[in-house]
Amino acid sequence: MKKITFTVPCYNSAEYMDRCIDSLLTCGPDAEIIIVDDGSNDDTPLIADSYAKENPDIVKVIHKENGGHGSAVNAGLQAATGTYFKVVDSDDWLDKKALGRLMTQLNEWEWEEKEIDLVVCNYIYDHLYENKTRTMSYRNVFPEMEICDWNSIGRFRPSQYLVMHALIYRTEILRISKVELPLHTFYVDNIFAYQPLPYVKSICYLNLDLYHYFLGRDDQSVNEKVLMSRIDQQIKVTKIVSKCVDLKAVRQQYPKLAEYMTRNVSIMMAISSIHLLLIGTKDAFLKRKELWSGIKAENPKLYRKLKYGTLSGFTYLPGRAGGFLTVSGYRMAKRIYQFQ
Repeated sequence: MKKITFTVPCYNSAEYMDRCIDSLLTCGPDAEIIIVDDGSNDDTPLIADSYAKENPDIVKVIHKENGGHGSAVNAGLQAATGTYFKVVDSDDWLDKKALGRLMTQLNEWEWEEKEIDLVVCNYIYDHLYENKTRTMSYRNVFPEMEICDWNSIGRFRPSQYLVMHALIYRTEILRISKVELPLHTFYVDNIFAYQPLPYVKSICYLNLDLYHYFLGRDDQSVNEKVLMSRIDQQIKVTKIVSKCVDLKAVRQQYPKLAEYMTRNVSIMMAISSIHLLLIGTKDAFLKRKELWSGIKAENPKLYRKLKYGTLSGFTYLPGRAGGFLTVSGYRMAKRIYQFQ
């Protein structure tokens, strides 16, 4: 059995997918690389097939009709044979030295017959064209190189979230959680990094700068203008995340995890609210109101928590003055944390 499956969703990725796949091949035959060609109409299928031909014991290729990033992740997970599972987007890459240390650790756990449900590593915002990087670590949240659970973690800082780039799940955990990402939808990584968490019983944080998250392409989904044009998809994912886990049940077993997951919903509500404000049309203001009203109707307790006890409440302030304060705060945070 392979130690780990890397799934690489690809759509018209011919210009940059080599960098990603070459970084993963350094793992050798202990790894399985599943390249999912999501209906590309450039040279992506040819490049993927050439990698499989040259590395038949490591690389598999799935050619499928276009279904979006979530569909590609679903296909990779369905076909995965590795003990662990990680998604690596085709424009991103893994640090080869850190990856070598990760593989050594996975081998040690196998020899020791230990099963870790979730491995957390650092990731790097890589503004490649500007020659700027920012590393996001979790030293304050998890004890380094120790197996722990949700009741023994520390507190997350405002800028810290368990994003897809930082996570390596045990494959069976993903299957038990029944996470299935919607088709033709952006921002589904938020679901992948949220829904399986209550099923995780053991966690280990490796202080490795593993994942390089590339920023800078004009068409990236996190680009502000692109996000505004896809706001309906952001709202869709926000609604899914707010409903897919029973936070009351999580709170009974893992209070710290419930607090974190509530904050996760809060930031997604904030992102949706802020970008609807930035759009500024009558329709956008109506969608913002409907989003909050929907949460209030379906889960009044969560609504009160989001409105009065978390960051998102500050993005739903009344009137023009409230909207101005929200947008001003967003601009300041953007300068500080250097996100798109």
